[in-house]
Amino acid sequence: MAASKVVKRLINKPNSPSSARSSGHAIQKRQARVTVKYDRKELQKRLDVEKWIDERMEEMYKGREMDIPDEINIDELLDLDTDEQRRLSLQVLLKSCASNPEDFIGDLLCKLKGLQKQTMLRKNGLDVHNRDPIHEDA
Repeated sequence: MAASKVVKRLINKPNSPSSARSSGHAIQKRQARVTVKYDRKELQKRLDVEKWIDERMEEMYKGREMDIPDEINIDELLDLDTDEQRRLSLQVLLKSCASNPEDFIGDLLCKLKGLQKQTMLRKNGLDVHNRDPIHEDA
């Protein structure tokens, strides 16, 4: 008996997907999912790099966690024009590292090549999310 009440509630639910389709909301909702899918890929790449940085920093500063720099700002590095400028910036930031950070710096420079700046990710996401597909051609 309780199961039939649950089924009735689900069938009669006013915000069900079938009622959304009849009111024209399904098109906009479907487009939002596609947009999130593509933005998610870029965001995931960035998150993977940030996680990798944190893990490597913990390894390099093991036993000296208080000396770990506050942050390696990916966007500031991407704003620099050349890999040499990025390398110098990282060397200054990691000067307190007891181990040799050159392998880390080289690996990070390679990982930065495929990343977009955070402002570009936001801009791309906002441009796509703010579109009104119903009134776009008007």
